[in-house]
Amino acid sequence: MGLILIGLARCIAMVIVWNDLAGGNREYGALLVAFNSIFQLLTYSTYAWFFISIVPDWFGLQSTMIDIPFSDIAYSVIIYLGIPFAFGYASSVILPRFKGTDWYNRRFIPAISPMTLYALLFTIIIMFSVKGESIMQLPFEVMTIAIPLLIYFIFMFLVSFICAKSLNVPYDKNTAISFTATGNNFELAIAVSIALFGIHSPQAFVGVIGPLIEVPALILLVKLSQFLKHRFYSA
Repeated sequence: MGLILIGLARCIAMVIVWNDLAGGNREYGALLVAFNSIFQLLTYSTYAWFFISIVPDWFGLQSTMIDIPFSDIAYSVIIYLGIPFAFGYASSVILPRFKGTDWYNRRFIPAISPMTLYALLFTIIIMFSVKGESIMQLPFEVMTIAIPLLIYFIFMFLVSFICAKSLNVPYDKNTAISFTATGNNFELAIAVSIALFGIHSPQAFVGVIGPLIEVPALILLVKLSQFLKHRFYSA
């Protein structure tokens, strides 16, 4: 269930970093991130409910299933993604009218931008303080989580890159597409896991392991993207 929640949550933050490191189109990447944010608000609850409560029946796993109300997932998404999205949108519409666009871009945005990183670091510190001992004591479980995630990252990146290249998409946009398809919104997955199953749950444990796997994996994919650029986009 933890892996499912991770796989369904599309990346809306770090993908910009990977895209920049690989030389991708920043504006195109930001546009994809914006669409991902909207899609998650509209569809994440439905996807999570479907893949957790319905799909396991098809594989004979109903005996180990937990019936999760759709409303519980929807509330989690609204709280952890919808509210920040609404405040962000409202600030971008209201503040420039009263303080001016220059003040908004030069003063307000730089002032609040670090809050995202601080909140993420705070969440990770809290989670590791709770799950750090389990990570050290359960190396096999960590590997069990890491292997499917690595396969997922590599598969999603290569399929996206190859498809975009076959459609003659330029490298900078191809990179933005590929990393957007590959990265995951672990913050949302962790928040939903905690809200549904509790901070001590195996699902939350998977959410903590996820960033430890994604960061080095995506750094390697940045190098792979640069290699593919020289291989397939050479002048």
